[in-house]
Amino acid sequence: MSQSQIRPAVRDDDEALGELDRETWSPLHAVYPRPRPPYEPFFDSGHRPEEHLVAEIGDRLVGYVRIGRPTPLACNTHVRQIQGLAVRESARGHGVGRALLRAAALHARNQGARRLTLRVLGHNVPARRLYEAEGFAVEGVLPGEFLLEGEYVDDVLMGRSLLA
Repeated sequence: MSQSQIRPAVRDDDEALGELDRETWSPLHAVYPRPRPPYEPFFDSGHRPEEHLVAEIGDRLVGYVRIGRPTPLACNTHVRQIQGLAVRESARGHGVGRALLRAAALHARNQGARRLTLRVLGHNVPARRLYEAEGFAVEGVLPGEFLLEGEYVDDVLMGRSLLA
């Protein structure tokens, strides 16, 4: 498999990103129910193209990362938050997630951010390992924060500095 290319998302990616999001839905990382038709657009007023980077292999979209602001507060503008990361099953294990995380950190740094944070479900061990390998550390745990498929699952807060 050839190396992925990372680029900013554009409005025309809406349908492909929606399909990818539905394809990669899993109780391992999703706190919302499985998407059902009719499907909402991927982009909306709260999730704009400029908040996303996408990964492509050839001409196929294989992943995305959403980088947003954790709050609308002026005193928090130095922080960006990863608010979604998805990689197509066929592209997993080929560095796509790692490339998206590195691109997200650079994107956030270029916007003047000093910190990058995220939330991950406690039982999502593969994602937690990837985040730790990319410099994220656990900064807090909300025990049993979500009831998913009959099990209470921790919400793990992770973060890293973007200062060189």
